[in-house]
Amino acid sequence: MPSVDVTTWSLEALDRAQLRPAPAPQLDLRLTQAELPSPEFARFLYTAVGGGWHWIDRLAWTYSEWQERLARPGLETWVAYVCGTPGGYFELDPQGDGSVEIAYFGLLPTFIGKGLGGWLLTRAIERAWEIGARRVWVHTCSLDGPGALANYQARGMTVFKEETASRIARAP
Repeated sequence: MPSVDVTTWSLEALDRAQLRPAPAPQLDLRLTQAELPSPEFARFLYTAVGGGWHWIDRLAWTYSEWQERLARPGLETWVAYVCGTPGGYFELDPQGDGSVEIAYFGLLPTFIGKGLGGWLLTRAIERAWEIGARRVWVHTCSLDGPGALANYQARGMTVFKEETASRIARAP
């Protein structure tokens, strides 16, 4: 099987003052927390956002594995709705060391390029600070959307680790 080199960047913000907020796009927006654990909805968001970007780590999860993840203490899922339609989401995962990981973040393909990404990432970082983060961090890779790394950096996050490794190439 052919392989591909994949670079993974880990980024962080250590102070609220690092945040460079993006303005809200001229869209009918609503950001809502998914307060009731729903494996079906979580899987929908994961596949709808990550399907084109090689998100595969959760594809084989069973219903009970989804339930277990969603029941993690402190885990939050927030969904951006555009005119009532899910446009993107983020998942915040507080860690025992006081950091909050932006575990998943992204937009549904229909909403890419409409200015939603910077605004949604701004909300994710702000929310992480609101829930008591001492550090906000995320990782992205060269298989993610072409604007992902730039968006994180534009919001003030800095790279603290970069790794490149070979992975088996997945068929398109």
